[in-house]
Amino acid sequence: MSLATGGNMVGRSLGDRVILFLAILCALVMLAPVLWVIGLSLKDNKELMADMNSVFNAPYTIGNYINILATSSVFRWVLNSVIVAGGLTIGTLVLSSLAGYGFARLNFPYRNTLFIIVLLGLAVPEQAVLIARHQLFSWLKFHNTYQGLILPGLSAPFGVFLMTQYFRAIPKELDEAALLDNASRFKIFWKVLLPLTVPAQATLGIFTFLGAWNDYFWPLISGTKKEMYTLTVGIASTQTNFAQSEGLGFLMSQAVFASAPILVLYLFFQKYIVTAVSGAAVR
Repeated sequence: MSLATGGNMVGRSLGDRVILFLAILCALVMLAPVLWVIGLSLKDNKELMADMNSVFNAPYTIGNYINILATSSVFRWVLNSVIVAGGLTIGTLVLSSLAGYGFARLNFPYRNTLFIIVLLGLAVPEQAVLIARHQLFSWLKFHNTYQGLILPGLSAPFGVFLMTQYFRAIPKELDEAALLDNASRFKIFWKVLLPLTVPAQATLGIFTFLGAWNDYFWPLISGTKKEMYTLTVGIASTQTNFAQSEGLGFLMSQAVFASAPILVLYLFFQKYIVTAVSGAAVR
């Protein structure tokens, strides 16, 4: 019996090591392009023109990042991205939480039909409504304004679906106990249920912020004035020709500069993402 038990333990240990090795290997494969981009961003453009393999050899320089910061409008573009991504994230969390609570906890006519209509929004590509949206925002004079950059993203069918499913997973006994204490529906939502959905809100918030921060298509159309550029549009406007490699180091430094805030945000909230995903898997 002891020999069999020892053999099982050895087998499990070997299996765990194989899994760990494969996980590390996958991580290195995923990390390699990131390291390549960072290496290119720290090399002089002229040196890269002479030899692309110089990325593996010193010296390195932060001159490309200094050139980005020397751009007079870059901090305005960062501010615009923070305002747009932050406003869109807050608005999406508020609307999705309220809608999710309504669909999961309240009984009203045509509830299931309305929920299906909301989910159908996932099947509608942004390009299909682009012309109508552009004409509407032109009539409302919303172009080159923050509301024009934020409002289109507030229609978030995925956010409504995620919060609805999360609210449905919470036992209804909590609502009944709060109703016995004469709590209103809004108080039940705000004081009892909403704090339990923090992992789902953090996950939705990060994905929403990430999408808004990296969005290029609509800000390029709506924000035509330089002072209303977001960071993605702004740094793209400084590169005259992406096909030429003479500014490859500068181009890669722009990519790193635009991605750094997202990386910091993910590192700060990663525990909530893990909690939300693992909790959903258990349910």
